[in-house]
Amino acid sequence: QVQLLESGGGLVQDGGSLRLSCAASGRTFSRYAMGWFRQAPGKEREFVAAISTSRGSLYYAEYGDSVKGRFTVSRDNAKNTVSLQMNTLKPEDTAVYYCAADEVQARMTRKGSADYWGQGTQVTVSS
Repeated sequence: QVQLLESGGGLVQDGGSLRLSCAASGRTFSRYAMGWFRQAPGKEREFVAAISTSRGSLYYAEYGDSVKGRFTVSRDNAKNTVSLQMNTLKPEDTAVYYCAADEVQARMTRKGSADYWGQGTQVTVSS
């Protein structure tokens, strides 16, 4: 069982930056690929980013097309946290952002599903 708790959401102006964090419980954090999704009102949930379990000292990150080059995902296995650095934010980035965990990264990136989900944190970008 993994419990996820997001933090760092808020209100930011167009072009600004925000950093989201997700704290995971449990001693098996390193076994899970971690992901971020978002859902805007009236829209379907959208994949944002995912980061793999470690491959030696390396990690494999994937991003949704709408955030490539602006968002960066990272993880700290010693602290059981995953972060999403969001730069050059746009009003269309406004959504509730969810942290997710799954042992298979492709389930998140290709199917939009995950074993575990956080409660979400609101990000609002004003124009």
